[in-house]
Amino acid sequence: MPKTVYNTVIVNDTGIEMIAHPNINNPKPIAVFDSGVGGISVLKHIHRLLPNEHLLYVADSIHAPYGNKSVSEIQARCFAIADFLIAKDAKALVVACNTATAAAIDQMRAKYRLPIIGMEPAVKPAAAASSSGIIGVLATTGTLQSAQFAALLESYGRNVEVVTQACVGLVECVERGELSHDSTRALIKQYCKPLLDQGADSIVLGCTHYPFLKQLIQEVVGEGVVLIDTGAAVANQLKSRLFEQGLLAPNHQIASVNFWSNSPSANPEQVITHLWGESVKVSNF
Repeated sequence: MPKTVYNTVIVNDTGIEMIAHPNINNPKPIAVFDSGVGGISVLKHIHRLLPNEHLLYVADSIHAPYGNKSVSEIQARCFAIADFLIAKDAKALVVACNTATAAAIDQMRAKYRLPIIGMEPAVKPAAAASSSGIIGVLATTGTLQSAQFAALLESYGRNVEVVTQACVGLVECVERGELSHDSTRALIKQYCKPLLDQGADSIVLGCTHYPFLKQLIQEVVGEGVVLIDTGAAVANQLKSRLFEQGLLAPNHQIASVNFWSNSPSANPEQVITHLWGESVKVSNF
């Protein structure tokens, strides 16, 4: 008779439930990728919630940002990266990019037979957090123009006013590791001003690169504005999916984290080490 292992599964924003599962013993890695280093913000949430899981991360930095690419180009990149990660024996994929999720996740789920978790801008929690009824969304052009984002507005934006802002150049700031530079602050001021002028009191960070600029954005918009990203929610969803399918790692497993990048910059390892928070080795992708 199989040994029963107990794990905590997040069931909502405020509580946890203890559930037994007889088949939690899958040591294979979880794979995460993004159009660059931004998805490391999601990877950190996953590592914090699932500390026993081996993690693989691909930064497709040479093609960042995806927001100015065609749908066919984005899909081609997603398939190429997924094939690479599945060849590394990944048991699940996390598409840690709002634009890639909108452009390719349906096609990826049709092609691959493993759990695939995507992103979406947090319009619903932003609406719930707003007192003024006006929420702002900072995102790439590709995300804001996607059918998925339009569907989110239709579902959750009916009772609020949603003000959107495409943020050309912010992804590149994070890719260069310029998290507190004056030029980065100037861009943030430029992009946040229209949202604040129209009364937004909650702002969605609609790109996985932007949580790395959260402190600077908060300084610009003030403490009275709530900033919302979806990294923690994605980690919770991933954990639930792995639990449901009996794919969680053994509780005693000592996790490893491996990074790949195709960044054209001279210091991708330095930037990734800074964003991850500890020294890492980065292989070429």
